Amino acid sequence: MAMAFATFNLSPSLRFVSNNKGFFDSQLSNSFLSSHLFLGTSSFSVPTLRFSTIHQPSCRPHINASPCSSTSFRCFAQKSPVDGLGSNGASERLVVLVIGGGGREHALCYALQRSPSCDAVFCAPGNAGISSSGNATCIPELDISDSSAVISFCRKWGVGLVVVGPEAPLVSGLANDLVKVGIPTFGPSAEAAALEGSKNFMKSICDKYGIPTAKYQTFSDASAAKQYIKEQGAPIVIKADGLAAGKGVIVAMTLEEAYEAVDSMLVEGIFGSAGCRVIVEEFLEGEEASFFALVDGENAIPLESAQDHKRVGDGDTGPNTGGMGAYSPAPVLTEELQSLVMESIILPTVKGMSAEGCKFVGVLYAGLMIEKKSGLPKLIEYNVRFGDPECQVLMIRLESDLAKVLLAACRGELKRVSLNWSPGSAMVVVMASQGYPGSYEKGTVIQSLEEAENVAPCVKIFHAGTALDLDGNFVAMGGRVLGVTAKGRDLKEARDRAYDAVEEIKWPGGFYRRDIGWRALPQNEFARNA
Repeated sequence: MAMAFATFNLSPSLRFVSNNKGFFDSQLSNSFLSSHLFLGTSSFSVPTLRFSTIHQPSCRPHINASPCSSTSFRCFAQKSPVDGLGSNGASERLVVLVIGGGGREHALCYALQRSPSCDAVFCAPGNAGISSSGNATCIPELDISDSSAVISFCRKWGVGLVVVGPEAPLVSGLANDLVKVGIPTFGPSAEAAALEGSKNFMKSICDKYGIPTAKYQTFSDASAAKQYIKEQGAPIVIKADGLAAGKGVIVAMTLEEAYEAVDSMLVEGIFGSAGCRVIVEEFLEGEEASFFALVDGENAIPLESAQDHKRVGDGDTGPNTGGMGAYSPAPVLTEELQSLVMESIILPTVKGMSAEGCKFVGVLYAGLMIEKKSGLPKLIEYNVRFGDPECQVLMIRLESDLAKVLLAACRGELKRVSLNWSPGSAMVVVMASQGYPGSYEKGTVIQSLEEAENVAPCVKIFHAGTALDLDGNFVAMGGRVLGVTAKGRDLKEARDRAYDAVEEIKWPGGFYRRDIGWRALPQNEFARNA
């Protein structure tokens, strides 16, 4: 049967194609299209937003590590018939923009697209996998480092919520600029993002507010740092103060390794300004875990627990990476421990940041060490965004309306929020380019992704570093490329499904760890991948 098509070119960024049954090739929802496109005239309209700004007296923090502004904003979305819900505005409908283009952002788009309150999801810049999956409309030409361009896009398309994925735009102040013009933004200000952007600032907060962490000293002089290392002995940890693309932490097992790390940062300057100051930290022995909490400036609610695998090789060997896999929940974080983390680490941080005039709005990702000798959690580091790949296992398990939850955080209303999670477990296995975390080849072809997603129920592949070649094949363009994620009734079933999917993928240029989840499962469960 012949089908008639009409094309609507509403802007250089987006193109919608309609057939005579009303289907669209973009990832925008039907309700968004019906409320924003009038097919007879190709008109465009946006939801109406009303914003209320509350200014408090400005001040400086009591800690000298970072200046903070205490100006805060509250955002109110005005319900409008344009949302397609009738004039009574019984519930809000949101257009959401996700900032970023990796596996974490793909997982966020996936969860937002499933949110009943979400009309449409944009992702800038996004990637080929996000676009092809239908989880968001990608905007690769939007310069996310240009706040004015992001603001113009939000105003043009009626964006009612911006979710910032990576840390760099947060540290550079994107959230400040968006909130200043009344655009609800899930992500901390540049001042609050210093919890990740400066390890010295984070340690200063820990000192002042009694948050348990490893003993440390901060140095900008290499000789002084080496003298302290000699006094403390090895093993010891050397950290660049600033953001170093996940490579700024060296666990030195000998004094010589520690001295080399200090020289590389303070003398050779391999991390530039990020390494002009170093933190020399006590080595903690125990089991690492990731703890996430949503924060609205005053209140915090925990997400489910997760645990990742940082080392590149099986058995947790080789250099550190951004993460080679993760699972949720993490048995090491018992309910008792989770309560202790909230009371001794998360809530004191939230209250301390508020007291410093740097109210934190966003997700706090605490890297923890469950210390072997005491069994108690200590804070290793803070990240001010969702972890990757932990975000993938959390988002595939989340059953709550993510858009509504994140908007509540922007409004300071998390006290009214409770989260629902699917029972059972989830696991993600990261597939990376051969050579990662060192140099690797780009452009290697990846095949059979659709077959892999259909190999078992509850399998989802999140794309972190893919593009399409001229023949329409997915090709690898990054180090960590795919996050093969699965749910199961328990961790073993989730693991079996994830690895079944991994084995279906044809990618000679890639590799993966074969023991994700080994701490939580008996060793004989890994025989199939030996």
